[in-house]
Amino acid sequence: MQCFDLEGTLIHYRDEGAGAPVVFCNSLGTDLRLWDKVVERLPAGLRILRYDMRGHGLSDAPPAPYSMGILVRDAEALIDHVGLRDVVFVGCSIGGMVAQGLAVKRMDQVRAMVLSNTAARIGTAVMWQQRIAAVAAGGVGALADATMERWFPKAFRDSPEGRLWHTMFSRTPAAGYAGCAAAIAGTDFYTTTAALSLPTLAIAGSEDGSTPPDLVRETAELVKGARFELIRGAGHVPMVDKPEDFAAVLTGFLKKIGHI
Repeated sequence: MQCFDLEGTLIHYRDEGAGAPVVFCNSLGTDLRLWDKVVERLPAGLRILRYDMRGHGLSDAPPAPYSMGILVRDAEALIDHVGLRDVVFVGCSIGGMVAQGLAVKRMDQVRAMVLSNTAARIGTAVMWQQRIAAVAAGGVGALADATMERWFPKAFRDSPEGRLWHTMFSRTPAAGYAGCAAAIAGTDFYTTTAALSLPTLAIAGSEDGSTPPDLVRETAELVKGARFELIRGAGHVPMVDKPEDFAAVLTGFLKKIGHI
């Protein structure tokens, strides 16, 4: 088991393979297992770094709130710790916000980014404060049913695998959910993301109720030359419910930019 001590906060990660580096960052309420079905479908010749965002998975969950700057620093410090440069950073939802922040801060670390089911700004501060209050009152499980409805089409939601994702989300530490929700609430990357010029792929799911395709497309249009891909029938985490399609789109992008 691999972990990195960042000023007293342990960040759990998995560093596998050899070759061109690709870093994966999870969404709110999940952990590095979010990418399992995509990683196994990627071609050889890649070094894959995945980690559990603070407050998630096996990483420590310090008291909330967190700032987006802290989450970006976690990614930055981990990439430095394992000695990577010129990575393709793949982030889902809040992970895609981390990608945008890191690309602005560390041009030496990020050569390209994949923004999956994310945006420069997600929701409103009031909405996130309401969710934080709900978690304080009833735990993360209080949000699980409504969240799964936004994340997954009904057929997947009702499947055994869908039930497992409901369990993963429900078991997220309250401090981790509230901390990261506060980070999202305080983030607006429209101006900084619009100043970026690096190879960018934005991916949306046609059935995504959290970051609808138009929101993802709007963010993609901020970055000159960015490519937008819509995965039909997918929800908020297409790497879970449409992994073959997600892996194919990602592989095509990696080949197009000469990363493999």
